[in-house]
Amino acid sequence: MKTAVVLILAIVAQVAGNILLSKGMHNLDDAGFMATLLQGMQNPMIWLGIGLLAAFFALYTAALSWADLSFILPATSFGYVLNVACAKYFLHEQVSPLRWLGAVIICVGVAFVSRSEIKTPEVEDIRGGEA
Repeated sequence: MKTAVVLILAIVAQVAGNILLSKGMHNLDDAGFMATLLQGMQNPMIWLGIGLLAAFFALYTAALSWADLSFILPATSFGYVLNVACAKYFLHEQVSPLRWLGAVIICVGVAFVSRSEIKTPEVEDIRGGEA
């Protein structure tokens, strides 16, 4: 159960961090490297995005300490699909049908990996098995 909770929190932190960081960076003026850097350092949205991405890294690292990379990496890749959806709806980005197809392919790949044989006992609780 702890693996599932940590992975869900990691994915949410990663997606929210990416969206906030992107939104904050798009709000900066293109006034040269140093001016942009100084503007970025004063932007709370950028700092919050960085904080959420740091939380993602901490949660990801914790999950890796008790589960196989071959499980954790595909499970967290679902965040890519959420990133595409959030970019469309919160950042109003144009997302082509081909990009949506790529996101769907990622979901299918994650489904295949989640059905594969599990060698890490801690991971079995995600699919409802005994740990």
